[in-house]
Amino acid sequence: QPSDIPQCPSFPMTIPIPALIDHFSPLAPRYDAVLSDVWGVVHNGVAAFAEACDALTRFRAGGGTVILLTNAPRQSEVVTGFLDKLAVPRTAYDAVVSSGDVARAVLEARRNDAVFHIGPDRDHSVFTELNIRFASPARADFVVCSGLFDDTTETPADYRDLLGQLKQRNLLMVCANPDLVVERGHELVYCAGAIADLYQSMGGEVLFAGKPYRPIYEQATERVAALRGAEVPLPRVLAIGDSVRTDLLGASAFGIDCLFVTAGIHATELGGRETIDHGALADMFGEAGVLPKAVTRRLAW
Repeated sequence: QPSDIPQCPSFPMTIPIPALIDHFSPLAPRYDAVLSDVWGVVHNGVAAFAEACDALTRFRAGGGTVILLTNAPRQSEVVTGFLDKLAVPRTAYDAVVSSGDVARAVLEARRNDAVFHIGPDRDHSVFTELNIRFASPARADFVVCSGLFDDTTETPADYRDLLGQLKQRNLLMVCANPDLVVERGHELVYCAGAIADLYQSMGGEVLFAGKPYRPIYEQATERVAALRGAEVPLPRVLAIGDSVRTDLLGASAFGIDCLFVTAGIHATELGGRETIDHGALADMFGEAGVLPKAVTRRLAW
């Protein structure tokens, strides 16, 4: 699995940005399945977005299949429990596929190796029932990073010395959440991807378990096929997300359309949650070298 983020050919900066739509319903009939991001689209870590939940529920009522595709470094059943606490209705989705699920598959393949874990205790569910041996940086065989030990006070820079020790031993890092930041309420907090990027910039080897990398999309589309009893052609699959780095680039590299939500982690860069700076949006897509199918402020039917 490559450690670099999937790239797409650059577009001329003069290319017009996709249409801005306020409602998902006109776009919905083109697709049989939706792979929707969670944080920033369905909730903000504190409360569910009622309009988004309603839109996904209506899509399912019309015969569509919804997989919530998240870079949460926890197993899907743990994510489901968190969604229940935020009052995200189960009518809004058929299943959850998480980067924690993908990371767990890597752990199962290396269950005899000792692990050094970087991340909070709440992420330990990814190790459940695997009889994993934990070890110090000096004795571990590889590293699993699921986040910061304390994302309320720390930044990736606080980890530079630790990462230097890991690099000295040339330890592989499995990044269980490739997100750089995520919304918690109206604040942005650092995620495992920010630490993994720093480690990679120091010459460390990183295996990214979630979006924008292919394995999580393969697992999600396999789940869609199982639920529907047949494979869905990729042109009939739509990704919905608020991150250029993970959602948009990941969807494009996998060969599926993307509906880009602006009132998420890029809101400040794009002029706010209610207004969009079209010049900034065009620059963002131009720099990424990829365009979504359509743009919306927030997901609503």
